[in-house]
Amino acid sequence: MASKLEGTKGESQSPEGLGAFVHHAEAVWSEREPYGPTGFQGVFISYYAALCAAFAAIGGMVFGYDQGVVSVVLVMPQFLSRFTRVSATASGAGFWKGLLTAMIELGALIGALNQGWIADKISRKYSIVVAVIVFTVGSILQTASMDYATLIVGRLIGGVGIGMLSMVAPLYISEISPPEIRGSLLVLEELSIVAGICIAYWITYGTRYMSGEWAWRLPFLLQMIPSTVLGVGILFLPFSPRWLASKGRDDEALQSLGKLRQLPETDQRVQQEWFDILGSAEFHRQTNAIRHPDLQTKSKLNSIKLEIASWTDCFRSGCWRRTHVGIGLMFFQQFVGINALIYYSPTLFETMGLNYSMQLIMSGVLNVTQLVGVSTSIWSIDRFGRRPLLLWGSFFMTISHLIIAVFVGKYNKNWPDHRGPGWASVAFLLFYMLSFGATWGPVPWAMPSEIFPSSLRAKGVALATCSNWLNNFIIGLITPPLVQNTGFGAYTFFAVFCLLSLVWTFFFVPETRGRSLEQMDHVFKDINSEEEKARRRAIEADIIASHHRTLMSGDKEPRV
Repeated sequence: MASKLEGTKGESQSPEGLGAFVHHAEAVWSEREPYGPTGFQGVFISYYAALCAAFAAIGGMVFGYDQGVVSVVLVMPQFLSRFTRVSATASGAGFWKGLLTAMIELGALIGALNQGWIADKISRKYSIVVAVIVFTVGSILQTASMDYATLIVGRLIGGVGIGMLSMVAPLYISEISPPEIRGSLLVLEELSIVAGICIAYWITYGTRYMSGEWAWRLPFLLQMIPSTVLGVGILFLPFSPRWLASKGRDDEALQSLGKLRQLPETDQRVQQEWFDILGSAEFHRQTNAIRHPDLQTKSKLNSIKLEIASWTDCFRSGCWRRTHVGIGLMFFQQFVGINALIYYSPTLFETMGLNYSMQLIMSGVLNVTQLVGVSTSIWSIDRFGRRPLLLWGSFFMTISHLIIAVFVGKYNKNWPDHRGPGWASVAFLLFYMLSFGATWGPVPWAMPSEIFPSSLRAKGVALATCSNWLNNFIIGLITPPLVQNTGFGAYTFFAVFCLLSLVWTFFFVPETRGRSLEQMDHVFKDINSEEEKARRRAIEADIIASHHRTLMSGDKEPRV
């Protein structure tokens, strides 16, 4: 343990003594000294890391705000008078409206896929700056668009920026967070997404009373404010210590880690985590060299080949379980039916006799309910763990879908005469939103960024994020006809997927609560052979011995 590494200045310590460093081929989380408690108390203690994470999570707010803006703008008369192609009376309006919303998903898919290599190349925080620039260009085009073609191009470019932000923000947060509160800080991404949706919804609810085109141009313009704040402010935050270690900048990694932990670099916990990071980075570097020996000679062609090969490594032994979990979480997040209930809710509110204004208010209440659910996970995700939240969430959402399916099947043709079942459906709709917000909303955004090895983390998170956007696109296509043509069958369909998500989680999703990112090798049992375990131990022993020699040489101030 790191506590055994402590020594006084001038005292001689043998490499063997320093070698008490814990090997991560073993179960080590019970032996590691924590930085502090979990939950809110831990967040307040590690306030600097929490503030950095909260700032990076503004990327989620940009993503959510854009979603919330479009949901109301698309029904504004001021918007429809400018873009008549998507008005209800226009020929083929459904296709053009669908294309308008699909451009965001297509752009986001492109952005998320490319952000993996960008984040590895220029760092996590500089890739956020690139994403903000791309998003700002798209926002300017949307705000100033005078015809449908310009609007479509703006949506596509803005989508690229959103996809980049949705991938790199949780990646950066996971790499700077202490293990005890990493889940709570990663929840900030989903919290910001839902908060962005709510803010945008109520802003557009207000601007719809404006008579001119600023009713819809102003909301598009305002989304550039948080993105600009993020793009400028991120420059003042520290680099990810794990990215620095992956580039061989070990001393800078220690400095960044000490700053993020608000502790001196000599602190035994900082030293332990630093050794863990260096050991993990070197182990995966060597693994890469063993797997691709012909691509180690430095050349532009080899760099391109190695980049392509590293994507395939996500599906090879040592990582495929993690890729399966990352992609699967995002798949089920979309297929548990969140969009189906959101899509059908205005129709349900309308048929219950609510006027247009009240329908919009109730839709806003749904978003606020989801926000309340997400807020609870800031405490619960590190208190109870990821698995319990997913399992209970799947159970509660299954029940909600089934009950709503029964009510829709029995009373769909005559809601006004059955106000009781109608309001019961609304109650279970709100219960579903609360359950989703507390479980399957935040956890799929949190887990992918913490389960992948350092060398493949950016690419693994990119694959998971692409899964989210691809399945979001699929759900967007199938939900309207599914609800329109099958009625209660749509909710039965999603109830089945909620049940499948419970079974899948039980068998395939491990618990990551309280583990450091470097301990995921053991969590996923990816270091199986004795050869790999011996190589990991040798790397760790070499790092400790090298550090010991530096101390003995007197070249640097002792850190241990």
